[in-house]
Amino acid sequence: MRRNWLRGGKVALLVGSLALVLAGCSVQDAEKKLRFGFPTGVTRQATRMRVLWTWTGVTALAVGIVVWGLIFWCVIRYRKKSDELPRQTKYNLPVEIVYSIIPFLFIAGLFYRTVVVENDVNKLTPNPDVTVQVDAFKWNWQFQYLDDHGTATTYTGTKTPLSTVGSDDEIPVLVIPVGENVRFVEHSEDVIHSFWVPEFIFKRDVIPYGTQSTARDNQFEITPTTEGSYVGRCAELCGTYHSQMNFEVRIVSKDTFQKYLTALDAAGKDNPTRQSQALSAVGLAPYATTTHPFDTNRASGTEVKPSASGS
Repeated sequence: MRRNWLRGGKVALLVGSLALVLAGCSVQDAEKKLRFGFPTGVTRQATRMRVLWTWTGVTALAVGIVVWGLIFWCVIRYRKKSDELPRQTKYNLPVEIVYSIIPFLFIAGLFYRTVVVENDVNKLTPNPDVTVQVDAFKWNWQFQYLDDHGTATTYTGTKTPLSTVGSDDEIPVLVIPVGENVRFVEHSEDVIHSFWVPEFIFKRDVIPYGTQSTARDNQFEITPTTEGSYVGRCAELCGTYHSQMNFEVRIVSKDTFQKYLTALDAAGKDNPTRQSQALSAVGLAPYATTTHPFDTNRASGTEVKPSASGS
């Protein structure tokens, strides 16, 4: 009778828990829970990484459920019933083979998928659609749009890349087109920083490089899939104002991106407000919407006033 009661109780508990979960979850809730806290990716590479982590978490939970089930089954099945010592079993070869091979298969599968996704994330195409050089320094960012974008100088006849940089009043805004292959070339002017946009589900350290080989390690590519504004941060402790070293990424349509570059060129290289003017000219918010400049004024006369532009 006691065994029947325990069996019936476990079945009722399982059915009740399942009904509660199904009743309280919509499709969107289920999808959000399966992200395990990860943000919704806004690039093709971010989606692949998030899916990898999701299925890694699901696999870990499945293994955990099996292990917990075996533990509780042993606790209930072999609980003490008398003072008689139960029969001891040692050197069970089939069991040892099973619990050696199954974990190996899990590890091999996860390793394979990790290598495939990592190779895709680190892949560099021969001719990216857009190339942006990211220059990091205490405690600010400069974004240079390379390739053929720029204005002719009067002394060399060559083109100077269009660029934007933060100031005391403006957070630097990086504008990139949706659906295009965008390459980032990172460089630090001083210490190690880290270029991180949470919705990219990816970050890479920005190191001071001196050779072409180390410069190649500081490159990666993304393909944006969702338009919007997303906060960017430095994810490597780099000094006093590390926590205020923010920027914003704007993912816009291809047409808007081209118009933005044209407006940025027209605003003039030496114009300190060229970024906000160019953004306004193409109908975008002139200032960052996801973060704000930090106050550079200090009440104490003994404290040196820092500049958000790093000077």
